Formats: sequence, structure tokens, C-alpha cells
Amino acid sequence: MLDIDVQLNHGSFQLHAQFQSSHLVTGLFGPSGAGKSSVLNLIAGLLTPQQGHIIVDGTPLFDSRQGINLPAHRRRIGLVFQDARLFPHLSVRHNLLYGYHLLKPDQRQIHLDMVVGLLEIGHLLGQSVQKLSGGEKQRVGLGRALLTSPRLLLLDEPLAALDERLKQQILPFLLKTRDELRLPMLYVSHALAEIHYLTDSVAFLDKGQIVSAQ
Repeated sequence: MLDIDVQLNHGSFQLHAQFQSSHLVTGLFGPSGAGKSSVLNLIAGLLTPQQGHIIVDGTPLFDSRQGINLPAHRRRIGLVFQDARLFPHLSVRHNLLYGYHLLKPDQRQIHLDMVVGLLEIGHLLGQSVQKLSGGEKQRVGLGRALLTSPRLLLLDEPLAALDERLKQQILPFLLKTRDELRLPMLYVSHALAEIHYLTDSVAFLDKGQIVSAQ
């Protein structure tokens, strides 16, 4: 269950996003500049709202009235960006395991062999990430986020930087992640076809406001 009600004044841009969702995959759709990435950054703890609350599965991550503001590393939120943002000096294996090693043993609910099988990246484990294609990098970035065993996975336009051929390669892996891991996700895009393909419900954001949700 997602319960979001946040206000952010960032220079001339004002954001007030309010929506709830009990669905497995929620889409956040809107034009460029609508504030979609800001909503994700607020949930992840990379930005702090002036007021409001962020509640994931009954756990308050932020609540201005109660004085709650968990730091990003304690929120257990996975984040996948447009560009994979891999560590260029590390192999694929070590990129995947970066966040996994920071977890306590009892927090490790998703393991390397599960992710390798799910994303079909076993043949890449020993490679340098600098030799990967764009689609392979996105699969590794997704895998790294999954291995943090997040309570919520945020996907910030993960296909936007890929051409149509690579998008069609990655979409099935996103579906497998949804169907096999049953992990709650918030999927951001300005491509309505992706939103309809992957999500169970959609919140429409425009000029910093949720204008409708379905």
C-alpha cells in the first residue's frame, strides 16, 4: 500500500502530489517537467518535502506532523534510473552485490542466483560494465536494485534512453520481475504504452499536481 501526500517548493516549481495505491505496480504518468522524478526522489529520501507524509506498507518514511524523516539508507527503497549508473571500475558481479553486502543477513530476501536467473545475466558476471550494451546495463542496474531487497522499487523512466529494439528486450524482464518477485513498484514514464503494459493503476501528474488517478 502506497500513501503519498507531499508538498515541495523548489524555486519557482511547486509540487503537491497526493495519491494512494494498493496495487502491485503503480504508474506515474505525465509530461516532461511535471514533477515525476521529484516524487520518486522524495519517496527515496533524496529530497525532503516541506510537509506531508510518505507511507509504504504501513511504515511511515516521512511524516511532518510526527517528525519522522528516515534517512535514505534506512528506507529500503530500490531505485532504477534512466541510465544505469553502474560503477565503471567494478565488474558486473560486484556491481550487483554492492548494496547486497550492506544489508544485514536477515534482510537479504532476494539473492544473487535469483536475480541472475530472472534477468538472464549469468554470462555477464565476470565482465566489465564498460563492455555492456545499453540493454545489458539496464538489466544489471535493475538487478542491483533488486538485490537490496527493497520494500518498494522505483523505476524512473528506465527505458527512456533506449532505442525501440532495446526497449522490447527489457520489457519482458520488467514483467518477469513483477510476476515472479511480486515486489511493489512505482513506474514513472511519459510513454503511455509502457504504463498500460506494466502497471495496474495510474496516477496522472501535470504541473506538480495529481490531476487524476485510476
